[in-house]
Amino acid sequence: MNETIFQGVATAIVTPMTKDGVDYSAFDRLLNWQIAEGVNALVIAGTTGEGSTLTDEEHREVLRFAVDTVKGRVPVIAGTGSNDIAYAVDLTEYACSVGCDAMLVVTPYYNKATQKGLIQSFTAIADASTKPLILYNVPSRTGCNLLPKTCLELSEHPMISAIKEASGNISQIAELASLVRGKMDIYSGNDDQIVPVMSLGGKGVISVLSNVLPRKTVEMCDAFFAGDVVRSREIQLDLLPLVDALFCEVNPIPAKAAVAALGFGENYLRLPLTPMEPQNEAKLLALMREQGLKV
Repeated sequence: MNETIFQGVATAIVTPMTKDGVDYSAFDRLLNWQIAEGVNALVIAGTTGEGSTLTDEEHREVLRFAVDTVKGRVPVIAGTGSNDIAYAVDLTEYACSVGCDAMLVVTPYYNKATQKGLIQSFTAIADASTKPLILYNVPSRTGCNLLPKTCLELSEHPMISAIKEASGNISQIAELASLVRGKMDIYSGNDDQIVPVMSLGGKGVISVLSNVLPRKTVEMCDAFFAGDVVRSREIQLDLLPLVDALFCEVNPIPAKAAVAALGFGENYLRLPLTPMEPQNEAKLLALMREQGLKV
């Protein structure tokens, strides 16, 4: 296994937009605020960043802009997955060329794949990459489940370093941890399971929550790794209502509303996503105020 890409919190960051395109001024402020709040890495143009509705030109420019803005202060992880593996290879090569530190590569969606197809697809992307890959398992969105034994086989590839596990199935994650220990890092892909996944040997989380509460999410992970499991657990439990609110509508609808309320651009999403329902947004903002946020 390659060296650990990050330990702690990587924010799966939203992409501020207007009807005219990406709002790079807001994006710059958001990236710098996240780093100032102590996050350990940033994921650009993933699910939360609406990577699937960025144009190819925008996707590439967002990655380049993030690298130039972050300036090596934390790892920049590029969302380069696709259901078109040739496109994923091309985008991965580009991300490597502009200085991204790692790739987050989701299982193929819609056309899906067999486990054999997943092995061949991830291998093709890894073969083309000069930077480590984080596999991304999120069957609720893709209809495709990356099984633990498949991960074990993929862990033999020198460029496949980790997995973001968002299946929500803690038994599957435990089996995965049992099989790949020492060969592949595991990150929680669900904000309500950060501490449970770390208890199985996970290295932290690729988080939506940290768009809103980066410092508190980092505190949860730092406490766990410092041996204060009780403190870490209490933060996890205290934040569950906010986590629930951030996922009461499909991600990143609530996250975009929250980040806009914090002053980082407009609450603008691209179809098929639409703005948050008013009653849900009111509840989300109230929970943010309970955490001391000025919204």
